[in-house]
Amino acid sequence: MKVCLLYENNERLIGEGYYDQESIIQDLGLKSVFSVSAKDLVYEDGNVKKVEQEDLFLTDALRRVMMVPLRTKEEIVYRQEIVKDFLANEEQVRELYDISRDVVFKWGTLGKIPGEKAKQSNPVTRLTTDIRIIRLLCDSLSRVRHVMEEGWEPSSKGLKNFKKDLSLNFSREREENIRRVLDDISFYTDGSDEEDSGKGRTVKPRIVLESGLEDGLKLSSLKLEEVSSSGTKFYRPGSTMDKIQNFKNSLIPDSFPVVGDVRIAEQTDLLEFGVVSFLVDRIRGFIDEFQSFFTQLKFQSGFYLAAVQLKAQMERFGVGFCYPEVCGNRDMEFADLKELVMAVEQRVVVIGNSCRFDKKDLLIITGANQGGKSTFLRSIGIAQVMMQCGLPVAAARYKSGIFPGIFVHFTRREDSEMNSGRLDEELKRMNGIVENLREDSLLLLNESFATTTEKEGSVIAYDIIKALVEAGVRIFTVTHLLSFARRVHEEMKDDPDSAVEFLSAERKENGVRTYRMIRHEPELTSFGLDLYEEIVEKNVSI
Repeated sequence: MKVCLLYENNERLIGEGYYDQESIIQDLGLKSVFSVSAKDLVYEDGNVKKVEQEDLFLTDALRRVMMVPLRTKEEIVYRQEIVKDFLANEEQVRELYDISRDVVFKWGTLGKIPGEKAKQSNPVTRLTTDIRIIRLLCDSLSRVRHVMEEGWEPSSKGLKNFKKDLSLNFSREREENIRRVLDDISFYTDGSDEEDSGKGRTVKPRIVLESGLEDGLKLSSLKLEEVSSSGTKFYRPGSTMDKIQNFKNSLIPDSFPVVGDVRIAEQTDLLEFGVVSFLVDRIRGFIDEFQSFFTQLKFQSGFYLAAVQLKAQMERFGVGFCYPEVCGNRDMEFADLKELVMAVEQRVVVIGNSCRFDKKDLLIITGANQGGKSTFLRSIGIAQVMMQCGLPVAAARYKSGIFPGIFVHFTRREDSEMNSGRLDEELKRMNGIVENLREDSLLLLNESFATTTEKEGSVIAYDIIKALVEAGVRIFTVTHLLSFARRVHEEMKDDPDSAVEFLSAERKENGVRTYRMIRHEPELTSFGLDLYEEIVEKNVSI
């Protein structure tokens, strides 16, 4: 059985992941998103009492899913509906995750990892392991079915299909048949379990065979008629009560004790092994059918649990959210879009931005230093990545196209690992990006080519950006290369159908930054003097 909660018809992650995922995670600050999503919040009287330790499995699950973008509107809506279902029924997703995590762990302790062969070479050990795994699967699937059927009615297509498939593949009739076999052969495992032998009872088999008799009293046409297990009071081997029990058993007509006779005991063991193997083989397909089910359920429910916990963290820090809508690739619209990472890292009230770009291929953002330009660019990048994996985003409204290729090129600080100058390092990274860009890509540039002179950087930026836009790549860039920005503006200002949009970080006349982006042509200054005067004033006051 397949889980299929990430895709309608596929169980595992499909499609190409983003190019240079580490840069996307680093430059957009997504590690903080992964981390807070993996921490459960404990409430008391409506307030957060405790933040649980980070579940590293959830961190990894969210990271892996977020780095493989969905390609269609239908895929995005499919996941969004499941997120909505689980947000309205948080206990269900927690139970599914806990059950699957428990199964995977116990399966490993039995000497197997789901999807792998048994590690034991002894056939008896392998047989008892298979019996215990079948019992573990049966018990756990029963718990999953209970979660899906009791107390709620899923509305999403994904969870409805999951519930239906579970009912078909693990019906109550099938469960009863499997449990009947497990009960009949329980003597084979329960009688040897230390924990069972300490409960004051032991389980013994009843095996009835039908056979013909040939010359020389040889058995023929052997047929299994009945197998069952019965519990009797347990006595320590060799004790007085054990001897009395054995004596009583010896008085049963047509019976004889096997204790003390090695050859008969060996033949009895072989008979029990053969009979149990025969019965287990009839239900062994149950293991094959569900061998990867709980591994996938743990991973996929882990992603949705991380989504539920991320929503709780967003509420904790006063960040609203919405479910994005898909539109054309040259259009984008959002209202009160906030930079999620800043909210969860710095625990501050983040200023949101509202914009609309119709039929635009290039967005150039200029304006005052420390005005929120880079924060604004990151907010778009974070929202786009979250949208394309089916998660809600930190905005009142968000509408965008789908970009299977998202690329980032943020300026980096010079460090000891750099083998060349900063400009060389920037150009090498850009070369790698250009080689992997496609027509449906989104490129986010933050202060690119600012590591050389303003004149040289403007020429480099103009040539590269113009060529990429003409190739169909959509580019959002934050820049202080004012010669570049003014050159593009002069070329486009008289074109009513220009595919270029200019934004500027708003600055009041008194120098106050509002951290909002407004439509404004590029200016000839970044108002760095404001910051200088602010620093001087602080030093004087000190």
